[in-house]
Amino acid sequence: MSAIEATYPRVAQPQRMTLRLIGSAFVAFGVFLSGFVIDEPAPYELWMAGLIGLWFILGLRISRSVAPLLALLLTFNIGGMLSLTQMKDLATAPMYIAVSTFLALTAVFYAAIIEDSHKRLPLIFNAWAFAAVATSALGILGYFHAFPGAEIFTLYDRAKGAFQDPNVFGPFLVPPSLYLVHGILVGDLKKSPLKAAALLVLALGIFLSFSRAAWGLFALGVVLLIFIMLLKERSGAFRLRVLVLSLAAIIMLIASLLVALQIPKVAELFSARAQLVQQYDGEHLGRFERHRIGFTMMMERPLGIGPLVFGTMFPEDEHNIWLKSLTSYGWLGFVSYVGMLLWTLALGFRNLLLDRPWQPFLMIAWISVLGHATIGNVIDIDHWRHVYLLLGTVWGCAALEVRHKRERRLRRAA
Repeated sequence: MSAIEATYPRVAQPQRMTLRLIGSAFVAFGVFLSGFVIDEPAPYELWMAGLIGLWFILGLRISRSVAPLLALLLTFNIGGMLSLTQMKDLATAPMYIAVSTFLALTAVFYAAIIEDSHKRLPLIFNAWAFAAVATSALGILGYFHAFPGAEIFTLYDRAKGAFQDPNVFGPFLVPPSLYLVHGILVGDLKKSPLKAAALLVLALGIFLSFSRAAWGLFALGVVLLIFIMLLKERSGAFRLRVLVLSLAAIIMLIASLLVALQIPKVAELFSARAQLVQQYDGEHLGRFERHRIGFTMMMERPLGIGPLVFGTMFPEDEHNIWLKSLTSYGWLGFVSYVGMLLWTLALGFRNLLLDRPWQPFLMIAWISVLGHATIGNVIDIDHWRHVYLLLGTVWGCAALEVRHKRERRLRRAA
């Protein structure tokens, strides 16, 4: 029984279905808004704050399967609250932890809403794909100065779409890209040209973000997606289709890349960004030296040093989620965050190849969580809204599997 059905048991079936459709549409619109975060608080925060409150007032429940996610994320943020005690000047740090806590609640909300009905998963990922295409198109138009004022969608000659940072913009586009790749490989071939066009827009947006993390995340995601699909579907016809379409997609992407590199501005920035180690990585007090100094310093600071403090002590912020967990959330936050990620990956891996209606979405979310944990070595992801959507998706699908097995046992007993 869904949350709405439990809250309104006497509501007529047509009215009940209407409430469910409206609720699902509001969730999808919230996901769409996650692609537009130029200023904070963004429309996404305002919409989701009201939506989460409304759903829980209407009776959305947190099941036993989702409760560990809530406990781990709250513990993570309790560590952040304790780190505030180490600061002499709080400044904007309390707001930082407040946003962290809110984002944690969005992950739990997504998990609960998915467990309530797996049919919301296509709505969520379609909304994400629409948002990604829209914000990617803005980034592309901005990069090429297609209209007056278009530079608002770029930063340091890099496309950032409707985001504040190209390094968030690029990774945001990767999960919906994997969703489109999956749809092309298994869906109706008549719809493939439209999906391929949308994928091309996303791929170009990822490329023009000139984010090495996004490039690596996209490459890793596509390889893992195809590998897992081949592992799950072992028919010769399916494998031939995957091979042919994958080669076609690779040729299309390479051709598009070669065309883009004919533009001197693009080629110059690509040549500079394609280097594995940038000057600001290896120089004195560069990224890697800051990591070493930071980890050493945190061995003596069990409560951390407080949010945003590291950036006042060194030329830049941590740019490492593990170090960020230690500095801004203390040892308690670090252990909670690592435990939450490992638990998430274990849950997803356990159910990855099962034949379920929600398996494609679990696969895409699991691959994306693994990829984001990987790029977390060189970037901070604790305030990335889409990461919490991915976490909620994996936990929501895991909760669906628990319910599925429980219902199957009951049917057998009956």
